[in-house]
Amino acid sequence: MFNRLCIIGVGLIGGSIARTARQQNLSKSIVGYGRQQDVQNLETAKRLGVIDNYYLRIEEAVQSADCVVIATPVAAIESIFASLKPVWSEYTIYTDVSSTKVSVVLAAQRVFGSVPENFVPAHPIAGAEQSGVEASVDDLFLNKRLIISPLSQTRTEALQKIQGFWERCGSVVSVMDVERHDAILAATSHLPHILAFALVDMLGHKDEQSEIFKYAAGGFKDFTRIASSDPIMWRDICSANKDEIIPLLQQTREQLDKIQHLLENSDSQQLFAIFAYANTARQRFLNQFEGIMSKSITFQVQPGGKLQGEARVPGDKSMSHRSIMLGSLAEGVTHVKGFLEAEDALATLQAFRDMGVEIEGPVNGCLTIHGVGKHGLKAPKGELYLGNSGTSMRLLSGLLAGQSFNSVLTGDKSLSGRPMKRVTEPLAAMGADIKTTEKGTAPLYITGKAGQLKGINYVMPMASAQVKSCLLLAGMYAEGETSVTEPAPTRDHTERMLSGFSYPVKQQGRKVTITANGNLNAADIDVPSDISSAAFFLVGASIAPGSDLLLKHVGINPTRTGVIDILRLMGANIEVLNERIVGGEPVADLHVVYSPLKGIDIPEELVPLAIDEFPVLFVAAACAEGQTRLSGAEELRVKESDRIQVMADGLQILGVNAQPTADGMVIQGGSIGGGVVTSHGDHRIAMSFSIAGLRANAPITILDCANVNTSFPEFKYLVKRLGLALTSDDSNNVEVEATEGSIAEES
Repeated sequence: MFNRLCIIGVGLIGGSIARTARQQNLSKSIVGYGRQQDVQNLETAKRLGVIDNYYLRIEEAVQSADCVVIATPVAAIESIFASLKPVWSEYTIYTDVSSTKVSVVLAAQRVFGSVPENFVPAHPIAGAEQSGVEASVDDLFLNKRLIISPLSQTRTEALQKIQGFWERCGSVVSVMDVERHDAILAATSHLPHILAFALVDMLGHKDEQSEIFKYAAGGFKDFTRIASSDPIMWRDICSANKDEIIPLLQQTREQLDKIQHLLENSDSQQLFAIFAYANTARQRFLNQFEGIMSKSITFQVQPGGKLQGEARVPGDKSMSHRSIMLGSLAEGVTHVKGFLEAEDALATLQAFRDMGVEIEGPVNGCLTIHGVGKHGLKAPKGELYLGNSGTSMRLLSGLLAGQSFNSVLTGDKSLSGRPMKRVTEPLAAMGADIKTTEKGTAPLYITGKAGQLKGINYVMPMASAQVKSCLLLAGMYAEGETSVTEPAPTRDHTERMLSGFSYPVKQQGRKVTITANGNLNAADIDVPSDISSAAFFLVGASIAPGSDLLLKHVGINPTRTGVIDILRLMGANIEVLNERIVGGEPVADLHVVYSPLKGIDIPEELVPLAIDEFPVLFVAAACAEGQTRLSGAEELRVKESDRIQVMADGLQILGVNAQPTADGMVIQGGSIGGGVVTSHGDHRIAMSFSIAGLRANAPITILDCANVNTSFPEFKYLVKRLGLALTSDDSNNVEVEATEGSIAEES
């Protein structure tokens, strides 16, 4: 990218930039600049091969350089600009790595009159325990964030060149203005450093300091690790960004005062609420961070095996979502057992905590929800992040449309690409005010219309439990009757659970009606095992010779048992044992033994009852004798992925004759081979191809499997215990530091 790269300040950051540039072949030559007192460090850098040469005169260092990186402490930036001014070249690109940006821009304005158009402010969010060039490494920036803060006059080609440089260094590049950069870094980096310094300073001056530090546990060590940072550097950083830091210190002081007051008054309930929110908020941060920064998990499946034994798969995801929603709106305390502790359901849980609901747990699938009543939700302080959960976003859009406050619903990249007009358009007919992107996708901006929604009679063009549930929840806040008529039966968990919470719901055939005349009363809920999760094992045991499997406490709601009906039509040997009713939902144990399958034309009336299970049913069809044909399932194209096309592509790679159609697939059963397939981030695709390994004649590698955690985090462990030879490669995941860039953000 460059002929001559000049690093001003060859310490940890500057040295790591040089090492990375050399490893990635980004510059023909790399030189360093420093002062007389830096000679020993510069000699070390040259001896280690970090730089080709160094100079003590800045005009010699930057001569013929087409890129100059200023990697000095922020307090030295203005003097560096002053030294560069006489030799500043319009043909050179200049950039920096300072952790404050407003002060850098102001320094440039004081020296040059205005910020030169070929200067690109930047900041790598990276660091290490040690400092100095000897601590520099060539992978310091790999999968770490890098913020570029261009100004209006910044030259486009310079910006693009610096962005390309950092991307080739392995960084994940973001762009934001200088003021926002400083505000964010004050909260996420500068304030934590101040707190760590302050805590160690306070404890260090106590008389019993030797005892305090002697018995300090790992938590103290982790939190105060960043107090090992260079005090001069951090004095300068804090001074440079004091305008952003001081208000944060005031807010921190108020929060500590609040906690002190709660302790003085023995208010354990509110203390728990603060701690619980912090606990889940941090986990949400980690989930978001890993979704952006981590590389995908890869599954490796060896061919063959059989499924034997017994197991209880995790709780039903649909019911877990709804237990949080209705329990939060109920009067009184709701206890939940069997809650699915996976990312999708936890996203719903966090959203209601953000709206003021106290929720204890989950601990071993148990929750205690302190309901706030139908009108008791509070405005969230920020956006409601729902991760990968389409159920959360679609159902919440209906619920929030009738509140007295505004809200914003966001999600990860996958969720942000899924269609939301199927719920926003009928909600608009009820008087809701919801704005989406031009494509009709998230984020959703919802203006609360408390008391202004009107009931409608909606005939759904496509069977969808999410759309039905969304409108029923909105109907709880609408004037008059809200009726939803579905073209085919879909899962009825919302109607059943509303009745379980004593809310009146009227059903006439495929028409469901609700009004605002009702209240929810707290109830205890025992969430049965999710039949969608059980489906992978039902298919696996059906296709693998020698399999004999018992699945315990599985929900067999008649609107969800399409997968059992379809497999039985194909010849599967599935017994339904010990049927019972638990919390209004039918539950049973499922015993499945291997039996040869045959291809069928899947009845269209069963399609809505098995819509989520078709990826693994396609695997069953690939193992069956003869042809299997599916039609009427166009909804599969707008799930987490286009499940028709993605499954067809993967099956074809594995040697299966699978032909996609507009609304389904035609599969000629036969043998399954090996190969490398991708799930496109779709958890059900990943698990389905894993199950295919039971009948494969060669290994299967499945890429992009991280989202299995959204619905079934125990899958890879449970399926291995029952007999599938599956391993996962998590070694590429980025480990999140306690505080990003915490020790040495600048040399």
